[in-house]
Amino acid sequence: MPMFSRPAALALSLLLSISPLQAEEQTPAEEAPAATDSATEPEEEVRVPLAERSEVEATALEQRLEQKEQQQLQAGDESFLALWLPANVAEPSGAVIILPGDDETADWPQSVGPLRSKLPNGGWHSLSLTLPDPNSDAPPLRSAEPPTTAPTEEAAADTTAAPAEESAEDSPATDEAAAETSNSPLDSAETAASKVKNIEEQQKAHAERVLARIESAIGFAEQQQAKTIVLLGHGSGAYWAARYLAERKPANIQNLLLVAAQLPAGYTPPLDELIPQLLLATGDFYYKDLTADRQAALKRSQASKRQKHPSYIQIAMKALPGNREAEQEQLYRRIRGWLTLKLEAK
Repeated sequence: MPMFSRPAALALSLLLSISPLQAEEQTPAEEAPAATDSATEPEEEVRVPLAERSEVEATALEQRLEQKEQQQLQAGDESFLALWLPANVAEPSGAVIILPGDDETADWPQSVGPLRSKLPNGGWHSLSLTLPDPNSDAPPLRSAEPPTTAPTEEAAADTTAAPAEESAEDSPATDEAAAETSNSPLDSAETAASKVKNIEEQQKAHAERVLARIESAIGFAEQQQAKTIVLLGHGSGAYWAARYLAERKPANIQNLLLVAAQLPAGYTPPLDELIPQLLLATGDFYYKDLTADRQAALKRSQASKRQKHPSYIQIAMKALPGNREAEQEQLYRRIRGWLTLKLEAK
């Protein structure tokens, strides 16, 4: 075995100790680009629209109620749930189409559900509709999958540092541009006009959906050979019933029932202008204990007198918050009495 001098041996041992360290340092450096490439690949975000509140609640009704009560009606390109109960007599008097108010279902426990269940015992078919959500409840979009990773501390620091430096350099120009934008009357007027136009378009689209569903319900009632068709609106449903009759003027509907009538927010004309002009047999039921309802009913009564409405009748009822069952029975008896008197008058 050859013999090495001491300096040569020291040099050889130093070389052998450095080589593994260089290999370890080079290994992550070679693998780093692959990791960086995978981290920078953007993930596509899929946005899925949420179902309307009315659709979700209609699905709940489908699971709770008997199948024979459910009718899927078609209005334009969309179908909707209506609850149908035939009259419990051999010769029905007709059909009452019930329009619930905003945020109410076709089986709402106040007025809507009790009336649709009780009217068949009085000799009337009942058909209660699901109306679309009001404009203010337009569903937002949501992401199908939440983000999987959070940025690292170093990345967050780099991200926040860069905008800070840019904003420090560009802040004077940015402030001037913002001031010019905010102080421009023309831009403000255009923005306001754009918002008004957008709201009007939403209201028009919503009204078309509601009126199309009423039209579909009337067609279904006619298929059931209903001799008389009555529109009954509860809350804001009263407005839509009256508006349908005012705009479409169906020759086969001459009776309108209003229960605690309300005007949907943002819509015109007010009920004291709309209802008296219909000149149809109208029963206006309201709760006299509620100040706002009583005052609104007074305006409708005064307007009907000015219009010399031939068959407009107001019925004041007493609210019974401590006994809901008695309150709903009172409403049903008053409604049934009005229907009976109108049929006898013919």
